[in-house]
Amino acid sequence: MEVIHLHHPYQPEIIPAGDIVLALGFFDGVHKGHQQVILTAKREAEKRHLPLAVMTFNHHPSLVFKQLSPLDESYLTTIQEKEELLTELGVDRLYLVEFTSALAALAPDAFIDQYIVGLHAQAIIAGFDYTFGANRATMVELKEDAAGRFDVIQVAKLTYQVDKISSTRIRKEIDAGNVAVANALLGYPYRLSGVVVHGEARGRTLGFPTVNVEAPVKKRIPGIGVYAVKILVNGQWYEAMASVGHNVTFGADRGLTIEIYILDFKQMVYGEHVRVAWFSRLRGEVAFDGADSLIKQLRQDEQATRDYFETHAGKVTL
Repeated sequence: MEVIHLHHPYQPEIIPAGDIVLALGFFDGVHKGHQQVILTAKREAEKRHLPLAVMTFNHHPSLVFKQLSPLDESYLTTIQEKEELLTELGVDRLYLVEFTSALAALAPDAFIDQYIVGLHAQAIIAGFDYTFGANRATMVELKEDAAGRFDVIQVAKLTYQVDKISSTRIRKEIDAGNVAVANALLGYPYRLSGVVVHGEARGRTLGFPTVNVEAPVKKRIPGIGVYAVKILVNGQWYEAMASVGHNVTFGADRGLTIEIYILDFKQMVYGEHVRVAWFSRLRGEVAFDGADSLIKQLRQDEQATRDYFETHAGKVTL
């Protein structure tokens, strides 16, 4: 997939020649609803024998519109993860636009001229609730303003258990630790990539040596608890149990950590980039009265993890 970075105002000569079909959206998580938009666009592109392009932004527009604080900014997908998912869906070209105050101030007609017509889009595909331009124009207005220059295809709302599938809903499920529900909305296991760093090495003394994963700063981390996960190390997936928490057994005011005990694994992997796929929350965080009680619980957690993957063998895919 070709990735083209745009900063407003962009230079027209950096836009490749030739018509495209263009899907619009922020696509955080690239969940089932987003997938429906992109696959609709892909079918349209194939019908027209044109490349499929996606236009999205480097951060959420709410940051510029002051609806979101930078301190609260975290995403279901990093830009790299989003690129990987879009590639898997068959996107040919990604326009990654820096969302700035200047871009936010564009009138809807100017946005259309520069970021639809200017990109040579012959057909636009977006979700029913997509908005654009300084006045947050709607899909209805986009159809009216197309004026025969391009076609507009609106993708209907997609629901799961009555409610709309949305990035906001998935973030709430992730925050609550409901990763199984989040996965049903995403259409794939929630992913988190990071670097293995040194921790306190206490797990090793307890007989449960863990890898400590340092996640990207703006990546959404599942809520506090213990989870059945899989971890990708050096190209191979392993079953594991992950603890997200503050190690409250060993004192108060401790920082949040992601510690992963990999089943049947003895390698040292400090500095390695790993990927964690989250499948099921096993329990919440508990302050134990000592090491013996903690070890007993960890043994139960290990068995619960093994039981989960045995029970779900063939059902949990990566």
